[in-house]
Amino acid sequence: MSDITPRKPRGAPRGLPFRKGQSGNPIGRRPGCLNKASVAAATLLDGEAGRLTRRAVELADAGDSMALKLCLERIVAPRRERVVQFPLPKIERAADIAAAMGAVAAAVASGDLTPGEAEAFAQVVTTFMRAIETSDFDRRLQALETHAQS
Repeated sequence: MSDITPRKPRGAPRGLPFRKGQSGNPIGRRPGCLNKASVAAATLLDGEAGRLTRRAVELADAGDSMALKLCLERIVAPRRERVVQFPLPKIERAADIAAAMGAVAAAVASGDLTPGEAEAFAQVVTTFMRAIETSDFDRRLQALETHAQS
């Protein structure tokens, strides 16, 4: 055995083979290129969809809660928001906002609106409030500019 250790070749240090910000494949992976595991799984499952679906339904019928959940998720469409008929009081000035929010709170208390629906109405009222504030500010600014010019 020799006591002399071999010299490392000069070049990029080990662990940092590429310059910062530059990968070994600057072009990257082609769009639509599938992972090898995905291709293998698709090949194994090819032609088995009907049998697997029947088995999932059988398991759901037998009381398997996960199979039942899987089947129901495929049958029932995701729930969408429903149309809510609620007479929101007219909002024309900042003083009307309190009445509108009071009506929303009363509707939640009586069960006519869910808390989530009330939150959506509160956001609408808040948007109205901002619009009124912006409009008010613009009107006052125009009045000041007109007064300053005369």
